[in-house]
Amino acid sequence: MALRRISRALLALVVCASVLAACSYRRSDITPVIPQMSESSRIFAGDGTLLTILHAEQNRQAVPYADFPRSLIDAVVAIEDKRFWEHNGVDLQAVLRAAKANATEGGIAQGGSTITQQYVKNALLNPQQTVNRKLKEMSLAWQLERTTSKELILELYLNTIYFGHGAYGAQAAAQTYFGVPVGQLDLAQSALLAALIQSPSATDPYVAPEAAIERRNLVLGELLAEGKITVPDQLAAKAAPLQLKQEFSAEDRFPAGHFVEEVKQFILGDGRFGDTEEARRNLLFGGGLRIYTTIDLDLQALGEKAIAEVLPDPVSQPDAALVAIEPSSGRVLAMVGGRDFFGDSPYAKVNLAMGAGRQAGSTFKPMVLAAALDSGTALNKVYKASPEMTFDLAPGDEEWTVRNYGGAGGGTVNLVEATIRSYNTVYAQLMLEVGPEAAVAMAHELGIESPLEPVPALVLGTENVTVLEMADAYATFANRGLRVAPQFVSLITDANGTVLYQAPQTQTRVLETETADQLTAVLEQVIERGTGTAAQIDRPVAGKTGTAEEYRDAWFVGYTPQLAVAVWVGYAQQRLAMVPPTTPLTVTGGSWPAEIFQLFTSAATTGQAVEPFAAPEAAVRPFVERPAAAPVEGTTTTVAGQPAPGGTTTTAVGGGPTGPTAPTPSSPPSTSPPTTASPTSAAGGGNGAQDAPDPTTTTKA
Repeated sequence: MALRRISRALLALVVCASVLAACSYRRSDITPVIPQMSESSRIFAGDGTLLTILHAEQNRQAVPYADFPRSLIDAVVAIEDKRFWEHNGVDLQAVLRAAKANATEGGIAQGGSTITQQYVKNALLNPQQTVNRKLKEMSLAWQLERTTSKELILELYLNTIYFGHGAYGAQAAAQTYFGVPVGQLDLAQSALLAALIQSPSATDPYVAPEAAIERRNLVLGELLAEGKITVPDQLAAKAAPLQLKQEFSAEDRFPAGHFVEEVKQFILGDGRFGDTEEARRNLLFGGGLRIYTTIDLDLQALGEKAIAEVLPDPVSQPDAALVAIEPSSGRVLAMVGGRDFFGDSPYAKVNLAMGAGRQAGSTFKPMVLAAALDSGTALNKVYKASPEMTFDLAPGDEEWTVRNYGGAGGGTVNLVEATIRSYNTVYAQLMLEVGPEAAVAMAHELGIESPLEPVPALVLGTENVTVLEMADAYATFANRGLRVAPQFVSLITDANGTVLYQAPQTQTRVLETETADQLTAVLEQVIERGTGTAAQIDRPVAGKTGTAEEYRDAWFVGYTPQLAVAVWVGYAQQRLAMVPPTTPLTVTGGSWPAEIFQLFTSAATTGQAVEPFAAPEAAVRPFVERPAAAPVEGTTTTVAGQPAPGGTTTTAVGGGPTGPTAPTPSSPPSTSPPTTASPTSAAGGGNGAQDAPDPTTTTKA
């Protein structure tokens, strides 16, 4: 009742304000203003090389009302202003509805502007969201409706509204997106253009095709609800592919397309560059900015080359993404977000290094290990490494069964050996000791911004993360526990050289130096003799493999002291399992991703001084203790601090003065339970490893 009284009061206030405003503004206020001259902005690489020019020209092509197809008129009215043909410029019902929604949400959840108001705002007023501007907008819309036909208002609106990619007006938009005059648009195309009006960047069909299709289908649903189309019409239009015109010609191409797009989105999404999206867009494309980025074009080319060498067939082979970061500065030096940003695929603009992310697999385990070490757990702590273990969780929850792939394990091992072999049963115990909440907190501190569910299965990489986030987290390991947030842009000035933005130089201590050094010492051994041997290069390197459920995602994330690199491989659209016959081999993190990492990092560090990792104060040596009836290869030397009880064989393994090097395993990946389905997990690993024999959802190392 209170909300209803407030809403009625607001409605009365709006009516009074509209009338008073209408009386206070003369018709001479409806006068178009000549826009200021625009200047193109320029984006530069880290070495000052010009990457591309963001042209300031506005693509405007006005056409008469008769040229607009009925499908476009109906689509725009249905999604933007259902009562356009009934109201008098200000739709008080829509204003009241928006006020209720905004009061419920505690902010601006809906707008109440009519098509007439939108035209007045875009053509005659500034976009600032102030009460005075809103009242003036309502007054001018009311005046315009008194003197102008609905058809002419809609013609003016459709010739001035922004559709994205520099296209102002429906005629320019039809040619920009589909290469046809506006009069030739079909129903699906009309619905897509109408869908773009609310937020052209968020629903950009070149960059975010899924979001564009979702919004297009919403428009089709509104058309059906309004009785403008039939059910068969709706179903046919929903099934239609986007079929976009190729966005760029050969002369329009520039290096690092996905990276440049992220730079543009950084400016468009940051309130420091304007109060509204329109203001930021005008600044970006017409403000004469000089944008200096962090990209290293040589490393960018090496990343693209490494992926092309390992995965040369874009038709049948999986997609891949790569991000390289300088740990000491956070500078993003390379970002390969897909095979060809300028390709004709509707998903070519989708940045596979960003977005919603993919399951991390066992590349997530070092974050849980970091949380454990940070809480005081020692690397030489010994755990049961049974091939299968069942855990009782909270009352009312199902039991959690975790398996090591292929029955691997047995006896007891310390955390060093458990990481090298990626034993899931050991890491399940560690996760329950650390606590999912602490693991999530550590991951976020390390740079994982994606939402993470604090469940035990998280330790086995069941949650989605992005390639950029993984490179960021491992860069913190490389920087000995100091995190520097990733940077795409180092400096932005206006055309006169006035500095508008300069990247901050801040470091945050996430891990103690000794903790980070111990973690790195363990991850070095993963590459020396564990699941990541394919990533070995001619200098010290540390890293971890990861393979997600049903072999749909494969990762390798690693680093030298000077460079952190994350590589993801998988089918971006179909999310197919990367097993024969789809792929010639069972793809794990230790196969194609490790090979891409090896090719790229080896070439990227050529000419750099070989820097060793700092040695931790504590000894970092593996420990294995198995029943005497089932000894393993190696010596029977007891690791310091780990006495061997009678009737067992205790083995210390590792290179260097502490003992002989153990034989290289077949890179066994680990597995995890699903977070919502079956509580059973199987684990496994390695190059050529097969799925677990029982029908469970799995995540491999």
